[in-house]
Amino acid sequence: MNLKEQYWKYSLIVIILFMGVIIFRQITPFLGGLLGAFTIYILVRTQMHHLTEKKKMKRSISALLITAETIFVFLVPLGLTIWMIVNKLQDINLAPQTFVEPIQQVAGFIKEKTGYDVLGKDTLSFIVSILPRIGQLIMSSISSLAVNLFVMIFVLYFMLIEGKKMEAYINDILPFNETNTREVIHEINMIVRSNAIGIPLLAIIQGGIAMIGYLIFGAPNVLLLGFLTCFATIIPMVGTALVWFPVASYLAISGDWFHAIGLFAYGAIVVSQSDNLIRFILQKKMADTHPLITIFGVVIGLPLFGFMGIIFGPLLLSLFFLFVNMFKKEYLDS
Repeated sequence: MNLKEQYWKYSLIVIILFMGVIIFRQITPFLGGLLGAFTIYILVRTQMHHLTEKKKMKRSISALLITAETIFVFLVPLGLTIWMIVNKLQDINLAPQTFVEPIQQVAGFIKEKTGYDVLGKDTLSFIVSILPRIGQLIMSSISSLAVNLFVMIFVLYFMLIEGKKMEAYINDILPFNETNTREVIHEINMIVRSNAIGIPLLAIIQGGIAMIGYLIFGAPNVLLLGFLTCFATIIPMVGTALVWFPVASYLAISGDWFHAIGLFAYGAIVVSQSDNLIRFILQKKMADTHPLITIFGVVIGLPLFGFMGIIFGPLLLSLFFLFVNMFKKEYLDS
């Protein structure tokens, strides 16, 4: 390669990187929809292959059928869930004093027992000022979710139509030999499938277990708390305690110590431990992924990818260790 050809090569690399950064910065608000389309594509690509290769259906018709299936299987239940949560929230008094009063009661209880005032005037003013921002954040999140769902369906349809060409193109540009390419693709398929199926399944099971406890120990709005517990399962370290612990504290402040202690014990022993057990079983069944990769992957993924970070965070971490292992085998062991 002469000097002029090297100039062309490296100039092209710089142009590609420069334009790639600009495109990525502009497409970031739609990243959740793109990653969602990629996730569903991996889940349904076998079905697409069956319709086009075995049933000899046109790719456009097959893509349309699978897209419609995605809407009914994924989006309709999600829409109904959001609608139920919004209906429940409408019944709750959103006045600032409604939220401040229980906090003041907890602070008063702590001051009475310890003599330490945890709630000063500045803290109270901050709590009151932040409540409207929380409402704005919720509305903004709902709008962003709606846009990303539309992007997901739109992109998924064209991914299904051009699936074979897309996969062949990706295989060609991956900087690995044939063996390593198969290993990377297998790892991506395994992690995405296990997390896309296992995490919602874990959330539903834990939400159901928690709802039994809320029902037994007289917690208010059992259905809403169950849904919130489902979503809390994705939060690393804290998890479902983000819901059942405040509920148990609320019951204690209300003077119902028997139910408060019962719910606290149920949450700490049954709900939290079932999380570890079910997560371990699902991971071993669907993908032999170390629990630390899942935990730290979610911690890394949520700030990078938003909600889809629960899938692509562990994938990112798993691929990192896979690439390190490839480098070791290819260049160090020999």
